[in-house]
Amino acid sequence: MLEHVPAWLGGLLKAVRAGHAKLVIAQEEVAAGATAIDLSSPAFANGARLPDRFTADGIGVSPPLVWGPLPEGTVTLALIVEDPDAPALQPLVHAIVWGITADSHGLLEGEIAPDGDRGSTDVGRNSYLSEGWLPPDPPTGHGSHDYAFQLFALGAAPAIDSNPGRSALVDAIRGNVLAAGLLIGTYSRGEPRDNAQKEGFATGAVA
Repeated sequence: MLEHVPAWLGGLLKAVRAGHAKLVIAQEEVAAGATAIDLSSPAFANGARLPDRFTADGIGVSPPLVWGPLPEGTVTLALIVEDPDAPALQPLVHAIVWGITADSHGLLEGEIAPDGDRGSTDVGRNSYLSEGWLPPDPPTGHGSHDYAFQLFALGAAPAIDSNPGRSALVDAIRGNVLAAGLLIGTYSRGEPRDNAQKEGFATGAVA
């Protein structure tokens, strides 16, 4: 959808961004005191550009993710992917997954899909109010966008409805986070690839 925004308008909006301080993982009441989860992807390095296949310029599937050891007492995991560089008041939500079992070690490519499409039953609503993965689709000329993959290890199964959005997820995990991990992928349109990457947050938990 945002690929149709003209480059001149994207350029004018370049300074209009939601901000990294509004990411879920940056909220003190969510992840304060949490230890770090080693979150990564075999498809891209932390802070590196996302391959086109995971974006609106490719087939638009979700990237594979892997994570390291979880703290003792982890009952379940939740994942939210947000774009804090979106020209909006709040980060754009690209995916919500909850109810991930504590004995899992990652998600396969394309696994963030509407409930039932790949056997998943715990995928929430993105900012376009649909289930599954919302492929990165930044406006042309708006500059590089960070896509923040945020993973939370929870000490208890959250009370949450079957199709949660961002607010419902935050309410459900607040005060229940044992550990958190952060992985940043970047993407842009209308800029040289050599200049398209920018420094993101380091992988780890928020102090």
